[in-house]
Amino acid sequence: MPPVTASLVDAYLTHLTAERRLAANSVESYARDLTLLGKFAAGAGLEISALTRDRLEELVRAMMTEGKSPRSVARAVACYRGFYRFLVIDGRLPANPAEDLRPPRAWKVLPRYLSVEDVDKLMGQPDVTTSRGLRDRALIELIYATGMRVSELIGLRPADVNLDASYLTCSGKGDKQRIVPIGDEAARWVRQYVRDARPVLLGKRRSPRLFVNARGGGSGLTRVGFWKILKGYAKQAGFGPALSPHMLRHSFATHLLERGADLRAIQMMLGHADLSTTQIYTHVLEQRMRTVYDQFHPRA
Repeated sequence: MPPVTASLVDAYLTHLTAERRLAANSVESYARDLTLLGKFAAGAGLEISALTRDRLEELVRAMMTEGKSPRSVARAVACYRGFYRFLVIDGRLPANPAEDLRPPRAWKVLPRYLSVEDVDKLMGQPDVTTSRGLRDRALIELIYATGMRVSELIGLRPADVNLDASYLTCSGKGDKQRIVPIGDEAARWVRQYVRDARPVLLGKRRSPRLFVNARGGGSGLTRVGFWKILKGYAKQAGFGPALSPHMLRHSFATHLLERGADLRAIQMMLGHADLSTTQIYTHVLEQRMRTVYDQFHPRA
């Protein structure tokens, strides 16, 4: 980025981190969107502060043409509005060119999830006779049992998990903490991992993380590391490349709702700030009811 553009972006990211106290993952998303904005400005021979409303609309159209989802474009537009608003408030810009910039209409995409049978098949893939396989079984059991985000899972410390009382404490978006119950099966595998596998993986090292990598050194797993682990077992199970960590979170919520769980309780366990976010799962049930009706009603 040109020096002036880089300076403005750094100032905004510092504002998000120090003053608004956004989570690191959120700040990274803002940084990616602003990097794209900076490259677009540089390609036009402009500083980021010189972009006009017309130029910003051009960028939005380009993002859509390149195949970015409406949701990703909407997030970027929201980022740009906030960025230029900050520059105006901070006295660095006289007017906000993105003030009434509008994102494209988002598609209502139903979450993809596994069946209970497919979850069982996935759970059976790790070789639990090895330390690494035992760790992986505990990881997959725990994320399905709690519906945690990957960042929350890999950020767990041993003290965050109370296996005797069957609950854990995790830090979600904005460092907001919540308590989530753990099922007996997941607790059993985590207990076995802590007793039999974690000391072997750590050796003589120490780690503040509950789940450590298999290469030694005491470092914790990364999001990419867990993604690769899950992809490997998905391939073994014959699921193909579509399985993602978030699908286990969707499976957790959908399976609870199917069995009569209260939507607000699911909201609390998932760490959603707004119930409307959780309500996407009711559409999954509506779709399934329609399928069952069409299949079995004599006059459907």
